Amino acid sequence: MNEPIGLFIMGAGALLMVFAGIGLLRMPDFLLRLAATSKSSSLGIALIAVGTALFFWDDGVTLRMAAIVLFVFLTAPVASHMIGRAGYRSGTPLWHGTTIDEMGRDETGKGIRG
Repeated sequence: MNEPIGLFIMGAGALLMVFAGIGLLRMPDFLLRLAATSKSSSLGIALIAVGTALFFWDDGVTLRMAAIVLFVFLTAPVASHMIGRAGYRSGTPLWHGTTIDEMGRDETGKGIRG
């Protein structure tokens, strides 16, 4: 009975990974692409891992999948934040429709983008 549920959850995770790919292609600038891919791919990996654990219904597989989900949820947000910050500080151009640039000035009122 767990196999159809696991397959459904894995399919939902695969669909989120497709959305991550579409976001990578359709978003107009680097920071929006990074946000779209990091959020949906992290959730997609988690759903695929949960679906795999339900499909196999084994203690060893479940433990491994839980470790994978924990590792992805701990590292992916930090990595995407650091990549985005490095891209911003290196002068990657923002989308022309960006209206608020909260990192554009530091505490002294001077620009940080060089």
